[in-house]
Amino acid sequence: MNYRIWRVDDDVTAVLVFLHGIGQCSADYHRYGRAMNRHGIEVWGLDHPGHGLSEGEPDTLPPIPHLVANAEILLSMARAARPTAPLVLAGHSLGAGVALLAMHANGPGAQEVCALALTGTPSREVIMELPGPPVPALLVHGADDRIAAIEPVRRWASHSPAIEFREFGDAGHDLLHEPVRHEVHSLIIEFVRRTRPGRTFGTVPPVRLRALGHHPPALERPISAPIP
Repeated sequence: MNYRIWRVDDDVTAVLVFLHGIGQCSADYHRYGRAMNRHGIEVWGLDHPGHGLSEGEPDTLPPIPHLVANAEILLSMARAARPTAPLVLAGHSLGAGVALLAMHANGPGAQEVCALALTGTPSREVIMELPGPPVPALLVHGADDRIAAIEPVRRWASHSPAIEFREFGDAGHDLLHEPVRHEVHSLIIEFVRRTRPGRTFGTVPPVRLRALGHHPPALERPISAPIP
């Protein structure tokens, strides 16, 4: 698996691990990474299998446990590289769902996460049946999202004290690439900058990933060196 880093050389205020959506790759998020960098937020972005420079079948959705396992590894690597900076897990669409599942899988990397920043969160039943996240979470959604309907996500978010739900009436699914992206960037930056380690909303039962129809594997290949 390949990943890239938008590095911050001095005064790192937070480290954000970003998981992209299906049909995308980390290279699609240069504007997002640079926007975060300007405020001291270092971004680590993973290419899912079959996406970007990672090997795999491009037209096949990888098994969800594989994606969760890869996210966990990248979280642990980011924490090892930046042991004192607040660690934030972010994702868009498929990546937002994987981020939530990773938090409930509760691996060592996920245990270091102090906040979630999600856009276009999937409205699939397997995600909407999850308990609320155990850390503060910002969920941003487009009111005109025709891929992930907003109403189930809004309803799910309303039941969790951990979630700050924000919607954009003039946006669809791909918030980080639409005209509202600058406002979304600012919202995420402000959320990350006020996030502090240690604030939790209790413990949650871990998700049984086998229930999704796949068996969690060992990674076949280690994640590669960062891409410039």
